[in-house]
Amino acid sequence: MRVDRCGKKGAAAMGLVAITMAFGTASASAQSGGAVAPTTPPPAGTPTTGTPGLATLNADGSATAPPDAPKRVRKAINAGNQIRTKPYLWGGGHGSFKDKGYDCSGAISYVLHAAGVLKAPLSSGPLSSKWGKPGVGKWITVYGNAGHAYAVIAGLRWDTSAVGESLTSGSGPRWRSTPRDPAGYNSRFALGSLGT
Repeated sequence: MRVDRCGKKGAAAMGLVAITMAFGTASASAQSGGAVAPTTPPPAGTPTTGTPGLATLNADGSATAPPDAPKRVRKAINAGNQIRTKPYLWGGGHGSFKDKGYDCSGAISYVLHAAGVLKAPLSSGPLSSKWGKPGVGKWITVYGNAGHAYAVIAGLRWDTSAVGESLTSGSGPRWRSTPRDPAGYNSRFALGSLGT
């Protein structure tokens, strides 16, 4: 089974394909998606609970869904919280959703499965070519290329890479308050019961 080489240097030089998965669509400014946008999430620990459309990054590294988040988005955030302290493991999360560590697409597969939009773990290649539609989503957007994938869920980055952060909170899947430049990534979103 082919898996991603998430977070490895030189990933941008590989064929670039990105995946954005969302429950509904919105303009690029409606979700940070790694780009600096008017609604860029605040730094870690800043209370934002109650802010429509934006999750809270708690001081312990967990995330809290915004009050207006659909059930599937809340499930994705809760799933991320369950594995947010796991280590980075190349190929982790691909043989099974439950693993001792996760790579980038394994961690994304885990949260998407919890949201009910993915039946089996996928690497970034199949996610980018066989799943979803091009564009940026209202609630969940997955960006990817041949070497890395990350997601933005309710304004927080779900990523195995600490790019853009002065301090790393670990090498595995973590909620990140900093946006990531989406240059070199394509985005896709999935249509579902939440509409477009």
